[in-house]
Amino acid sequence: MSSEASPPERSGGRLLAEALLAQGVTHAFSVPGESFLDVLDGFYAVGNRIELVTCRFEAGAVHMAEAHGKLTGRPGVAIVTRGPGACHASIGVHVAMQDSTPLVLIIGQIPFAETDRDSFQEVDYRRMFAPLAKWVTQIDDAARIPELVAHAFDVATSGRPGPVVIAISEEMQKHRVAVPDIGPARILPPHPAPEAAEAIMGCLAAAQRPLVILGGSRWTPEGRRDIRDFCVNNDLPVTVGFRRQGLFDGTLPQYVGDLGVGAEAGLVGKVREADLILAIGTRLGEAVSQGYTLFDAAGGTPIIQVHPDQSELGRVFRPALGITADLNAFAATLRGRSVAERPWSGWTRDLRARRLSQAEPPDYPGPLNLARALQALEKEIPADTIYTCDAGNFATWPNRFLHLTDEQEFLGPTNGAMGYAVPAAVGAAILHPGRCVIGLVGDGGFGMTGSELATAFQAGVAPIILVFNNNMYGTIRMYQERAFPGRVSGTALTNPDFARLIAAYGGHGETVTATEELVPAFRRARASKLPAVIEIRTDPEQVTHRASIAQLRAQGG
Repeated sequence: MSSEASPPERSGGRLLAEALLAQGVTHAFSVPGESFLDVLDGFYAVGNRIELVTCRFEAGAVHMAEAHGKLTGRPGVAIVTRGPGACHASIGVHVAMQDSTPLVLIIGQIPFAETDRDSFQEVDYRRMFAPLAKWVTQIDDAARIPELVAHAFDVATSGRPGPVVIAISEEMQKHRVAVPDIGPARILPPHPAPEAAEAIMGCLAAAQRPLVILGGSRWTPEGRRDIRDFCVNNDLPVTVGFRRQGLFDGTLPQYVGDLGVGAEAGLVGKVREADLILAIGTRLGEAVSQGYTLFDAAGGTPIIQVHPDQSELGRVFRPALGITADLNAFAATLRGRSVAERPWSGWTRDLRARRLSQAEPPDYPGPLNLARALQALEKEIPADTIYTCDAGNFATWPNRFLHLTDEQEFLGPTNGAMGYAVPAAVGAAILHPGRCVIGLVGDGGFGMTGSELATAFQAGVAPIILVFNNNMYGTIRMYQERAFPGRVSGTALTNPDFARLIAAYGGHGETVTATEELVPAFRRARASKLPAVIEIRTDPEQVTHRASIAQLRAQGG
């Protein structure tokens, strides 16, 4: 007879909260709903062992959870109500899927007995989320809550990481069962095949113009350090994938730029000249491959592709060598390895010179030279700053003119979801309240989820949000001017005074209209120790960092 005590009888809501606790969850982000009142009561029962963060909008809650997943490598957790709540949350699920971020979304479901009656707020989540998530399940037996939650966390972190969706009906939250909690399994990461490192070094020894493309998720600081040291010791030129600037120190002489939306045309041309591609972690998706045009799908340019999910190897571009491995384990196998001769050193210097040339600020007209302002700000930013970045034309300015260093993080949605940066900044600040968190967002994106700054006040954290305001949906206006010069339709915006808006919340607001004003405004914002918004009023005519509206019109049509 076992000496272990029988598990206590618990409600499904309590069981779910404790199942999350058993998986090591420290934070959950939620907009409350009547469909999961018993789960909320379960969180009350577990007390402060999980911090339940109350958000203002379901998309914002999931963006916060997704930022948590990016920063920790563990699944971020969001909890939303059925129907409209789940629909709002789907934006964040799509971000997590395309960004390969581990995430668990829990949805309160209609009463089980009302299924298929088009009940109030009824949705079949298996069908709704099937193309957006790695796995979707519904709990129809309260006794299986620990099992299904544990499996959800395993799926979210296995292979290519991503989101999992769990629906739980009202009855299952109320049923009382006596089952044990299930903790996380100890699963060793997949290591590269024994011959992988030698095969890579052999390919490098035969190369004249190699290029590294870094991407992927769940990198640890040790893994990033190992891959950095390997690239530096072998003087390999390194690019990063779309919104992956945090993976490599941009100040090192081996960093040559980012491959993504708005990549510098000269760099793209040089990539076509490479005779060996080391694609480490990246899926070589649409943005990185410049619309699937950068490489020959049949493998004309030799590609060594490393990814934790074998199904991603050769998904579009046939690799000369595919390696299935955890990225950090792979990086560890390269420690201390170097080639005897590096005929590509001149190639690396040339690519780096192009990068430095591109980072030189042009003489933009007007009182605000945004490039110079950002580079002055860069000198003020702490070494461990976390950046969150929204989608939009404004994002190409920091991509071009800023250089992240080793300890800094850069979180951005590779699916181009507007409204990401503010909630992600709040979520990052909640996880790391002692670090400087800077959210970069356009006026359009801020209008979508800027209300989540209220969550920052409630949580007692103080991110600094830079709002790049040109009173338009700038990316769409750019494309509009190219295709239909001068025919402006549907892209103009009327905005509030953003500095006064954050003041109404009780925060710190600044307005910047000239180059020399940004650094003092940032200093005052940090000194306030309050959630802050710095509105940077940019010239609407300078719609991109490379072209004005007049230039686009001259080129367009």
